[in-house]
Amino acid sequence: MLSQHTVGVLVFDGVTLLDISGPVEVFNEANRFGANYRVELVSDQGAPVRSSSGISLATDGPVTDGRTWGTALLPGSDDLVLPGATGIHLPSVRSLTARAERVASVCTGAFLLAAAGLLDGRRATTHWRHADQLARRHPRVTVEPDALYVTDGPISSSAGVSAGIDLALALVESDHGQGLAREVARSLVVFLQRPGGQSQFSVASRTPMPPQPTLRAVLELIAADPAGDHTVPRLAAQAATSTRHLTRLFRQELATTPARYVERVRVEAAQNLLEAGHGVGATARLSGFGSEETLRRVFLAHLGVPPATYQRRFATAGVRPVP
Repeated sequence: MLSQHTVGVLVFDGVTLLDISGPVEVFNEANRFGANYRVELVSDQGAPVRSSSGISLATDGPVTDGRTWGTALLPGSDDLVLPGATGIHLPSVRSLTARAERVASVCTGAFLLAAAGLLDGRRATTHWRHADQLARRHPRVTVEPDALYVTDGPISSSAGVSAGIDLALALVESDHGQGLAREVARSLVVFLQRPGGQSQFSVASRTPMPPQPTLRAVLELIAADPAGDHTVPRLAAQAATSTRHLTRLFRQELATTPARYVERVRVEAAQNLLEAGHGVGATARLSGFGSEETLRRVFLAHLGVPPATYQRRFATAGVRPVP
């Protein structure tokens, strides 16, 4: 029989329930196929906690009782992105992670790891909505905003909520091989390795609106008509500014170039068109990419799948492609 691998999950008031239940179901299902995981919930004082959805969670004891762990798992909470919100949890985070062979976070749990200094000099990810904030608050962390999960040494982090399942499957695969992990994924009816990254589940509105009115007007123009003529000279002329100044604003405020931003908006427009049932050719024209080959190349670069594959996976049920 395999030696037991213990997973300690830090829980606290306001914790996101799916950040816990998703990975726990993966570990529990893995036991049906020969693994030997034992999951225990621990809190600061060992008292029950109430999740963000209002469901109370009993715990198996306090985080400081001296147990050691194969994996320390830190789920997230909406509150963790607030300034100063991680401080109250740091003693528990340090106590739990110091006695674990490896550490993993789900969603905004990465803010706990970063605040404890565990991500300094490492790559990490979190929910796309909060990736920029994590990078600004912790400049020593290399944040990968589009990744579903990232493993750097003994520390792993995952994107929003359901990506905790992706991460847990990766941990099971690391422990027991692809065969067992594949059986778990099949049983749970999920991808063993989900195609694409977080960008396929977000929209252009995730871009923070810049304070500079010239740039705001340009972003609104692009969003209103993704397929329009959005070359830098054209955008600069419509904003009554120089191409150099406009490019500088994009770099300063959005850390990108006008061309890259336009491409992102067009990708998201193409996603919406494909999901609504438009054919690949029509989608290429309506989103501003012009040709099917260009659309295919850009989709592979951004999402990791060609347009037709994306449509099969994400189109509204029952739709037929619109020519």
